[in-house]
Amino acid sequence: MSEHRLLSIWFFVGLMLTVFGVIITATGVYFLFRPQQVTAFAHLNPSLWWGLIMLASGTLFLVPSLRARKGRKH
Repeated sequence: MSEHRLLSIWFFVGLMLTVFGVIITATGVYFLFRPQQVTAFAHLNPSLWWGLIMLASGTLFLVPSLRARKGRKH
């Protein structure tokens, strides 16, 4: 008999943050080499920093969630 296991909500939160973090980081890297608009804080490149923060936090949610799921299979 097949046993279905539910995924934790933190898996989906981590997945979403990781995907958005990759997209925003890629945009930040693009704008680092090809600046589009001159704004007050353009020199700080906030899209790059927030993308990296989202990527790191998504990974912090995703990795333990995957490890817990792998541990339950045995």
